[in-house]
Amino acid sequence: MHLQLISIVLILHCMEYTNCQQHASRHRPHKQSMSSGCQSGCLTCSEYNGCLSCKPRLFIFLERNGMKQTGVCLPSCPSGYYGTRSPDRNDCTKCRPECDSCFTGNFCTRCRPGFYLHQGKCLQTCPEGRVPSLAQRECVPVHCEVDEWSEWSPCSRPGKTCGFKRGEETRTRKVIQTPSLLGHACPPTYEKRECVVKKKKCPDKRHRRPDRRNRNNRRDKENQEGRQERKKEREKERKVTGGGEWEDSESRNKTERRRRRGHTSRSPVSMEGGVEQ
Repeated sequence: MHLQLISIVLILHCMEYTNCQQHASRHRPHKQSMSSGCQSGCLTCSEYNGCLSCKPRLFIFLERNGMKQTGVCLPSCPSGYYGTRSPDRNDCTKCRPECDSCFTGNFCTRCRPGFYLHQGKCLQTCPEGRVPSLAQRECVPVHCEVDEWSEWSPCSRPGKTCGFKRGEETRTRKVIQTPSLLGHACPPTYEKRECVVKKKKCPDKRHRRPDRRNRNNRRDKENQEGRQERKKEREKERKVTGGGEWEDSESRNKTERRRRRGHTSRSPVSMEGGVEQ
């Protein structure tokens, strides 16, 4: 009877030990191995979690696949993450939500759509003096933009159209984009330079003679009209005075004119004692 009790106790103890071993096997961590059995770059790994630590200078990054995360070792962190180093391990840390890529947790290098980079920050509205660039996703200053230069103008000299050899020619260009407050100022939009042309002679003065003849003709015509007017006035006066007095006056005037012509035509003579020499 005593032997039977001992046998029963031993059997029960053995069964309890077997159940404990099975339970322990279910909850025991997966076996860790050194880099010989791990992916490239891993220092330690597990079958379920992948890389647990990386070789020196590599970053550990947790790839998510549904609810599962698997560790991989990379030379640099992917876009949207930045690397942090410590004596124990190097990790990839996620950037801020508005950052597409970043250098640290507080310094973005590229923004997500709808945000614009300015001094390491991703903003929805750019500060004064800058405008958003959709292509760069940055707040940029607006620089001046100008059109192409026009062709050089003909060589000329101010105030002259002929009789010169050296002159100047000019060209211009238009401003197509005015700069913002912080943008680059506009370059010159007007230029001039000296030029040399074949000397052009001015028109000959003889070409002006027809104009002079016209002036002379106009003057003669005016004088003729003046004489006619004076003649009409004299006729009116003669009618008023009856004509006789006017004729006597006219005769005296003619006689006086003949006497003066005869006096001036005679040669001068010298008189001595009243005797003509």
